[in-house]
Amino acid sequence: MAGEQQLKFPQVAEPFAGGNGRNERIWNFFGKTGGIQAEKVLANRQSDRYNCTNYHAGLERKGEQRMLFEKITLIDGNYEEKRDMYLETEGNRIVYIGTERPEGYTGETYDGRNKAALPGFYNIHCHIPDTLLRGYGEGLPLHRWLTEKMFPFEAKLTEEDVYWSSMLGACELIRSGAASFNDMFYKLEWIERAVRDSGLKANLSFGVSALPGLGSYREYAAYAETEALRRRLAEAGDDRVRVDVGLHAEYTSHEGLMRDVADYAREAGLRVHLHLSETRKEHEECKTRHNGLTPAALFERVGLFDVPAIAAHCVWIEGEDFDILRDKGVTVAHNPSSNMKLGSGFAPVKKMLEAGIRVGIGTDGAASNNNLNMLEEVTLASMIGKGITGDPTFLGPRQLLELSCRNGALAQGRTDCGALEVGSRADIVVYDLDKPHLQPVYEALPNLFYAAGASDICLNMIDGEVVYRDGVLTRIDEEKVKAEARSRSARILSEL
Repeated sequence: MAGEQQLKFPQVAEPFAGGNGRNERIWNFFGKTGGIQAEKVLANRQSDRYNCTNYHAGLERKGEQRMLFEKITLIDGNYEEKRDMYLETEGNRIVYIGTERPEGYTGETYDGRNKAALPGFYNIHCHIPDTLLRGYGEGLPLHRWLTEKMFPFEAKLTEEDVYWSSMLGACELIRSGAASFNDMFYKLEWIERAVRDSGLKANLSFGVSALPGLGSYREYAAYAETEALRRRLAEAGDDRVRVDVGLHAEYTSHEGLMRDVADYAREAGLRVHLHLSETRKEHEECKTRHNGLTPAALFERVGLFDVPAIAAHCVWIEGEDFDILRDKGVTVAHNPSSNMKLGSGFAPVKKMLEAGIRVGIGTDGAASNNNLNMLEEVTLASMIGKGITGDPTFLGPRQLLELSCRNGALAQGRTDCGALEVGSRADIVVYDLDKPHLQPVYEALPNLFYAAGASDICLNMIDGEVVYRDGVLTRIDEEKVKAEARSRSARILSEL
């Protein structure tokens, strides 16, 4: 590939050449520092299969559900607060919103007095299997944290581990008001199983990194897993789970692989999910490697932005980067907690929005946040935005709702989600306003974003199905999930 910069790796043993998903993550860093270290990590891997008892049941929707929310406060599709409203769902859709009880309704009625309904959140950047790493490797900068802690731990993750860690993350996402999330990891089948068992929606991607000994993207485990998921989803016949194409980052790839990923995404009609300019180091070193090109400019040149894309972080974008992201229709995933915790900086969200760039909100993984609480993340995005700009009007409640719901849904290609409107998917989160810290209620939305916590959520409906109600997850055995998480984290630590 003339004119392209190639990553150089040491010679490696044959077992790693074909690679699985875990290998791709490990070799990205350990392959640079020595084959012995990588070989040691990979030699201990386990390859087992988990017979998920809930999986096949989770593939089938429970019968058509109907619910009427009565006398509830809601924020409609125009971000206007409406009180004492009736909202009816049937199947996975909102079929009625009005001031009068729908004539002839005979289904379940939900008492909405002293309660408020918002659309479910869309967490557009996450690594849900990393929930098992919550609090591990505390206090290190990003690149040391990845190489010294994250990747060695991830190398020990079995398929069962990925499933149970994803289920642990699902508990938190649902409890904090999420309807859907974008994930970048590997072992996509096992994340998909967790998504279906939990009742969430998701766009899943395998964030490919360059490996020694491999040529085109089609030689990678990332391609095989992405194609396998495409086939399963086509057979499933629903859109609860979608597949995207993942590229980890500029600093873990090279131009040839980037172009292959871009070509595949365009040919397959898939969306792209990648990391972009998360740290100053990443951003500046890219310019050194690629004759002054920023990561955004490089990704544009190789065609990665010729399809709908989510670019996570974008903390250090500069100059023409803003024009590129706007003109190419890229959605930025803003991750304020992770960026602060890892010392990466503050994304220029105000400048992005003023430039016309679509912005959504993500939690990143629990390993770097350290939680998946979407309500908290949305509130933090507003507080940081106001603080660093000196503008108390920036990222007000209605703008927050647009970023965290509508923009997130559009970033996933879900045009009928993200708002409480007739015809939209019934992704509805109900908050209990009858709490001392939420009274008095002059306006519901400011109270919910600046005073409420996840514990104030009393119902989460996703695609018309109630998956959480009054403290109980309807699809998940929470105690079993916690027990599995504790057992598996202890095993992995003993193996490191």
